Amino acid sequence: MKRIIVIGSGGSGKSTFAKKLHEKLSIELIHLDKLFWQPDWVEHEKSSWENVVRAAADKDFWIIDGNYDNTMQIRIDRADTVIYFDIPRTVCLLNALKRSLAGMFFNERRSDMAEGCRERIDFEFYMWIWNFNRTHRKKYIQMLERA
Repeated sequence: MKRIIVIGSGGSGKSTFAKKLHEKLSIELIHLDKLFWQPDWVEHEKSSWENVVRAAADKDFWIIDGNYDNTMQIRIDRADTVIYFDIPRTVCLLNALKRSLAGMFFNERRSDMAEGCRERIDFEFYMWIWNFNRTHRKKYIQMLERA
């Protein structure tokens, strides 16, 4: 295992798992959220986002944690291992809500997120989690089967 993708719904445990895998294998860990989001939840410039992901994927050894549909094929094409977290949406939603509350009330900062992106209650994000298996699962599995 030299190039590992960790994908799945928000709140499924991708980042936590990727950190533990990084500690065991001593392979560079790249959190896509940390690259994509800039302070105060400002999105990365879309015109250069693909280049950022391509540069990360062009390395010889990595663990890349995150989804981002528009760059998924770049990572799949380079990966030798894919770990897909297929977790029930209720579990993912509860994990994400717990993470948001811990960040808001206990000022816990996520190491997998960019500076200045404080946790918040985000209904749109929770809806994305709730609908993830319906909107993404089949597409991801098809991409993986083609690879």
